[in-house]
Amino acid sequence: MPIEKVIIVEDEPIMLKYLEQQLRSRRYDVAGAATIAAANECLAKDNFDLMLVDVRLPDGDGTELLKSLREKPDRPLVIMTTGHASVESAVECMKNGAFDYLIKPFTSDQLAITLKRAEEFTQLLKVNQFLSAKDDESTGYEMLGRSVAIENLRQLIRRVARTQATVLVQGESGTGKELVSRMLYKESPRADAPFIKLNCAAIPENLIESELFGHEKGAFTGALSKREGRFELAHGGTILLDEISEISPAIQAKLLRVLQERELERVGGNRTMKVDVRVIATTNRKLEESVERKEFRQDLYFRLNVVPIHVPPLRERREDIMFLAEQFMQRFIRKHGVRVNGFAGTARTALEAHSWPGNVRELQNVVERAVILCGDGHLIEPEHLGLTITASNAPVSEQTVTRSLAATDTIVARSVTKEEMPTLAELERRHILAALEHCAGNRTHAARMLDISIRTLRNKLNEYNGAAAGEEPQLAAAG
Repeated sequence: MPIEKVIIVEDEPIMLKYLEQQLRSRRYDVAGAATIAAANECLAKDNFDLMLVDVRLPDGDGTELLKSLREKPDRPLVIMTTGHASVESAVECMKNGAFDYLIKPFTSDQLAITLKRAEEFTQLLKVNQFLSAKDDESTGYEMLGRSVAIENLRQLIRRVARTQATVLVQGESGTGKELVSRMLYKESPRADAPFIKLNCAAIPENLIESELFGHEKGAFTGALSKREGRFELAHGGTILLDEISEISPAIQAKLLRVLQERELERVGGNRTMKVDVRVIATTNRKLEESVERKEFRQDLYFRLNVVPIHVPPLRERREDIMFLAEQFMQRFIRKHGVRVNGFAGTARTALEAHSWPGNVRELQNVVERAVILCGDGHLIEPEHLGLTITASNAPVSEQTVTRSLAATDTIVARSVTKEEMPTLAELERRHILAALEHCAGNRTHAARMLDISIRTLRNKLNEYNGAAAGEEPQLAAAG
């Protein structure tokens, strides 16, 4: 609910009582004030979303209160009411920031229409503020590819998009899961409503509940004002829960309730709010395996997995590699203003032979680097691609794991010459650092190699940092 708390500034007792009844019947929290002074006292104690202000009040003109509200950072919407309407008064109120101007006596239907407009405006304003504050790189790109796998994916998206079903998009990092999610949104009946994204892996565990569900003023240290969560911002539209597998069990339980009941409470609040959202979740892990390891709730998995969509990795649709590379080349030629004559035959061979552990995102970055390094009027050569740099990021296989274990065994072999055998915790630390070194510092690939979650890996590294008294663990120490 975008509007919750309302102040009515009205000196006529009958009109004040009538407005309080009308607003409380719509489940608003209502405060009444007969004077400007009483209204200012209410505003000093709490944040309000809406004010209904009479133009003529015992201790002054309502327009003066309207002017003073313009200086507040979180000012409420103001609807002016009057029984002495004039064009001049209406114009002055609007110039000073009034949302609407109601002439007494007005009917309950007129009030309901005005309140509905105020709700829609507040929702739009909050969504716009949220999106304006984000600095995520805009995707804005269509799904490219000519392979059968991509065409089947497009057809599935078109079928699923027109429904209201919850969707779970699974695939490796860099395959385009967020792009699939945006296509589901753009081709859905909710395309004109908000599309709100939350990267669950990027938000600290102690803040993610507030990000999802919002918080009330004073709910915790630093909560200086009320804040709407992502579910509230997405009301009427779609919410994307990116990397859903990274949320903690406690948050999983609360998220399950929202998916089941479509209702929530803010952190520190006791008001239950209904939300109308379509949920799309993405993950680069196999949630079935996470459920088996008790890392992810089975009931939440069933709620999310209503319609599963798998995004194939680039190595499973190699016929798209050169098509994508050509498209990316043209895009970056325009972006960087250089003239490149295309790919040399040896560069094409290198692109098609690469395993692409980073999938489409890696290919895009490789092509952009090649366009920049190639120079005007030349062909892109293998040395411009720099693929040897990413060779250590090959897909995880039994041979890869064996090599990592062998590296750890070598470390142990060197350590047993000491007076005492290293502890199991020390062996674990060395093995994790060896895996991280093998993956050139890529935590996602290292976590997949070790068969642990990225959150577990991050916690282990933080633990090592703390043990080293704030020193960053050096990859060289693993070798």
